[in-house]
Parts: sequence; structure tokens; C-alpha cells
Amino acid sequence: MTHAIIETGGKQYRVKEGDLVFFEKIPVENEETIAFSNVLAILDDENIKIGSPYVEGASVEASVLKHGKSKKIIVYKMHPKKGYRRKQGHRQPYTKARIERIIGAGVSVEMEED
Repeated sequence: MTHAIIETGGKQYRVKEGDLVFFEKIPVENEETIAFSNVLAILDDENIKIGSPYVEGASVEASVLKHGKSKKIIVYKMHPKKGYRRKQGHRQPYTKARIERIIGAGVSVEMEED
């Protein structure tokens, strides 16, 4: 099974083909295909390809299923004995995508000796 570690939205995700992943909101329409070129590593059963910082020629293709908002998070601030109370809610937008292909997985790795 081939895995890839990709970077998008300031976060890193470990994905494999067929995974359903919730990313930070990406400005792409539903049912479109997106390609993530910021691939940090590709892990195979036998091989590992690690980039510095990214793997050359590697990308991960995903199809966007939907956009939405996650559950509400309550932000509550209080200073005791001062009468200061603030309550605020927040729902983080997300993009739900299915990983279709990992391109560049068949690259063999040559390990450097120290």
C-alpha cells in the first residue's frame, strides 16, 4: 500500500488512495479534481522517497466531494472578579475530498551513507 505525506493549508496529512480526507477549505468547485504538488514523502512497501523539502515530480490527485463547516467550537473568555465575560462561537470551513492517485510512487530510493 502506497502512502504519501502532503502539505496543504499549513498542515500535513498522511494519505493513501481511496481515503476520504477533510482539508482546510480549498477554493475549488464540487466534483473537480485537484492536484497537491507539495508532497513531502512517498512511502511504499519496499521504498521510501523523502523530499527536501518536496519530492520532485510527485503529486497527489484528489476529487472534491463537498464543502462544509465543522461542529461549532465555543470560545469563552472570563476574568474572575472583574465582570468580564465573552462568549463567541466558531465553525471552521472544510473541504471533503477523496484521494484518487499518488503519482511518482514507483521511484526507487538510494540511501546515502554517512
